[in-house]
Parts: sequence; C-alpha cells; structure tokens
Amino acid sequence: MTTVYGIRNCDTMKKAFAWLVGHGIAYDFHDYKKLGADETLLKKWAAQDGWEKLINTRGPSFRKLPPEKRANLNEKRAFALMLENPSMIRRPIIASGRTLLIGFDADEFAKKLK
Repeated sequence: MTTVYGIRNCDTMKKAFAWLVGHGIAYDFHDYKKLGADETLLKKWAAQDGWEKLINTRGPSFRKLPPEKRANLNEKRAFALMLENPSMIRRPIIASGRTLLIGFDADEFAKKLK
C-alpha cells in the first residue's frame, strides 16, 4: 500500500494527490497537522535518503526561525525542529513498499510508482 505523508492544504501536496488520482494509485494519507510526525519513520527515512533531504529549508516555517536556530543545522537539531513543527518536513513523502519519494517530481513518480 502507498502512504502519502504531508499537510493537506499544501500546494505541492495537491499536485501529488492529483497525480496519484490521475494515475489510479490508491493511497492512505497521514496528515502531520492532525496526526503529528513519527520520529521512528523520520529516522528510517533519513537512514535511507539522508536527513538533509527531509527538512524543508526553503519553506516559510524554516525561514521564520531565528537565525540561531537555523545556523549550524545538524541531524539532531533537524529532527527536533521537524518533530516540533512538522511543517518543516519536506512534502510530500511517499512510502510504497521499498520505494521512498521525497518531494513531488512527476517523472520520479512515474518511474517508481505503479
């Protein structure tokens, strides 16, 4: 089964949902705003693709942080920020079997999701 992790009202999430529906791919949705982020999953994904790929440093939630919280970012601090504010997790994250997709890329979705 495919699970989509993110925040429902995010524009990038809307693109991902539309792509999945348009390609007939059923999915479960994990909404960070309602269900929170799972530290175990974040660590598993970080081990697979790197923690740097998980944290959305371009988004408004991260940019609004005081400079001292953004400076010298490391894995431990990144996890604390993402767990405290799941809006800082890059979206969407798609987990389907052994496949992990971080961020929306229609070409990658087409290659890796069936």
